[in-house]
Amino acid sequence: MSSLKDYQPPLHSRILRPLIKSSIRQLFRILAPVKITGQENIPFGQTYVTAANHVSIYDPPFLLSFWPEMMEAIGAADVFDKPGQGQLLRMYGVIPVHRGDYDRVLIDTIQAILKAGRPLLIAPEGGRSHVPAMRRAKAGIAHIVEQAQVKVLPVGIVGTTDDFWARASHGERPQLEMRIGKPFELPPVTGKGADRRESRQRNADLVMSYIAGLLPEEYRGVYADSAIPPAQTS
Repeated sequence: MSSLKDYQPPLHSRILRPLIKSSIRQLFRILAPVKITGQENIPFGQTYVTAANHVSIYDPPFLLSFWPEMMEAIGAADVFDKPGQGQLLRMYGVIPVHRGDYDRVLIDTIQAILKAGRPLLIAPEGGRSHVPAMRRAKAGIAHIVEQAQVKVLPVGIVGTTDDFWARASHGERPQLEMRIGKPFELPPVTGKGADRRESRQRNADLVMSYIAGLLPEEYRGVYADSAIPPAQTS
């Protein structure tokens, strides 16, 4: 990579993404009623990190397929080995993440994406919760935002539970919702060593509090008491 501003998704991904998005979007519309609110909050043409809750495998394709501009995404490396899912991730150009490992190449790639002015999708929880209630965030999103100095766009996803396919394929047509909040800036990370790590964790928790404010109470999990209602965003 010659320059951080030179980042481009793989050529095959740039070709296939419109088709992938259109096909998945149509499939979701067949299976379920879809409601999207807050699109006016998307800072089109700007760099931002989209942070969303992550209940199941259905969240990323739902969000990415209905998102009105092309967005980069990172995903757990182990999913790339699963038939069907792995091929789809590669075709779209999702960047694999080896959870728990320090990956300098991954960090450089993420920063290159953001320096190139491309939006990036991240699930701060670091993996699927498998239940609606959110788990505590990993500090990684705070580190990424700290380095790139970009805004965070919170998104709440409702209805993409593990049983979505079983219910939808039996004609239930469960409601799917994407609730897009207003972009916000994280406060500066302060301190050194353990204090700095704690500061990053507070910022990660703040991101989740904004997401929690977009979600029904049963989805808020450990952030039930710290949820920030949309009216309080700036």
